[in-house]
Amino acid sequence: MKRILLLLSLFVVSITNAQNLSNSIVIGTIDSVYSKVLKEQRKIWVSVPNSDPNNIFSKQNYPVVYLLDGDAHFYSVMGMIQQLSEVNGNTVYPQMIVVGIPNTDRMRDLTPTHSVTSPFGGGDFDKTSGGGENFTSFIEKELIPHIDSLYPTAPYRVFIGHSLGGLMVINTLINHPQLFNSYIAIDPSMWWDDQKLLKKASAGLSGKNYKDKSLFLAVANTMKTGMDTLLVKKDTGSATIHIRSNLQLANILKNMQSNGLHWAYKYYNEDDHGSVPLIAEYDAMHFLFSKYKMPSFENLFDSSFNADSAITAHFKNVSRQMGYKILPPESVINSLGYAFMQNNMPGKAYTFFKMNVDNYPTSFNTYDSMGDFYESKGEKNKAIEYFSKALSLKDNPDTRQKLEKLKISK
Repeated sequence: MKRILLLLSLFVVSITNAQNLSNSIVIGTIDSVYSKVLKEQRKIWVSVPNSDPNNIFSKQNYPVVYLLDGDAHFYSVMGMIQQLSEVNGNTVYPQMIVVGIPNTDRMRDLTPTHSVTSPFGGGDFDKTSGGGENFTSFIEKELIPHIDSLYPTAPYRVFIGHSLGGLMVINTLINHPQLFNSYIAIDPSMWWDDQKLLKKASAGLSGKNYKDKSLFLAVANTMKTGMDTLLVKKDTGSATIHIRSNLQLANILKNMQSNGLHWAYKYYNEDDHGSVPLIAEYDAMHFLFSKYKMPSFENLFDSSFNADSAITAHFKNVSRQMGYKILPPESVINSLGYAFMQNNMPGKAYTFFKMNVDNYPTSFNTYDSMGDFYESKGEKNKAIEYFSKALSLKDNPDTRQKLEKLKISK
């Protein structure tokens, strides 16, 4: 289907937001699942990519982000992913489904062991703590199957947690590494329960094969004025146990025997415990998907440049990195086809339209675009063939009008 292309942006796809008659901006839905493990109904917030409000392109499957403290971080994570995966033609990240998990009993669910004391003072810290393993069982046996059954998921999952949520991310990485492909622990509460998980981390991480698994660890500046990351390691007070525990975890990762884990660590001197999630999520996603972004082709319209081969090779590399087959996005390839048409390069235009037909054989748009291609060449019979095929898959007024006009002019 023909699109107006801005040549300066080459294959950038302009995304038009759908009109909402209720004057509401909708970024997701509230779903729920009853947990037999937790014995309660759990709400979940779900956002599915919506760059195709008019349902022109074929449906795709998307990696899934599972986000702890979902009600706190859902808006920022969803907006960041949308911005960098589709707005202005960005392909910095893949488009992803975001699943936010709001809390019912945060202390129960986000602590892997029971503890009633805190290094920060006060007794009887929380009697419900220590339900983390049950919560993990809920995610594994109930939430993930629920999401996979209802939404277009791809076999790639990211787990994000901050503070106690970060503690659960590290606990899952150590004890249930098969659940997720990538883990993002943001200023995790590794001090919990006299550093019990931290003390287990060295042996727990070294004793497993983490090939094709990734971890990003973010550490915020929670020190008092006058301290730095060298001085704080020598401190023994309770006020610094949070950052000391996280710096110890970073040190464990640095000295870890090779276990295949792809990991990165970053200290945020300008951010405290409350402000660090936003910038850390941004950096973590850049780390996880550092090879995902499509290269910019300055020589795109050079007749000797094989753009199709370059794009195919790029997505083969991305597929190897992410562990499943990822096709070049239909919308991007579609726009490239029209760009070559407008630049009077029919051979290259055909290559890209054909690529989409081969990759997305159930999409009416791929045949409609090929019909446009043949109509531009004056090959009416071929154009009629492809417009007819498009209409057999989906009735579209624009396509039908083009077909009827061609039949009259024959």
